[in-house]
Amino acid sequence: MAKKQLYTLEYPVRCSPTILYEFLSTPAGLQEWFADRVDERDNVFSFSWNGSIEKAEVVEEELEKFIRFHWMHAPKDEFFEFRIEKTEITNQTILVIKDFAEKGDIKDQSQLWEYQVKDLFHRLGN
Repeated sequence: MAKKQLYTLEYPVRCSPTILYEFLSTPAGLQEWFADRVDERDNVFSFSWNGSIEKAEVVEEELEKFIRFHWMHAPKDEFFEFRIEKTEITNQTILVIKDFAEKGDIKDQSQLWEYQVKDLFHRLGN
């Protein structure tokens, strides 16, 4: 199997990092836009889509800055991450998503994230 590549997506967001972080790091927040159902136990999140469940462990986080998940079925060095950054000049909030995909799947995966983020922005009132 081909080794997956890390890719990064950036989205400007009109909301406070505190509110955005809630949508990225809590079961209730993630359930609003990322998955049909989200549960968390002992730092392991269970994401459910159309009845299929995927589990991801929180491997690193910093309050209101970023949260990194590792899919339990994926190789150890792969992860997906939500990071909140501020631009220096305009002080605009930027949502940075990092994920892994095979080279030929990056475009499709990016479109999937685009769709998910659009849902997130709708929930945030952006």
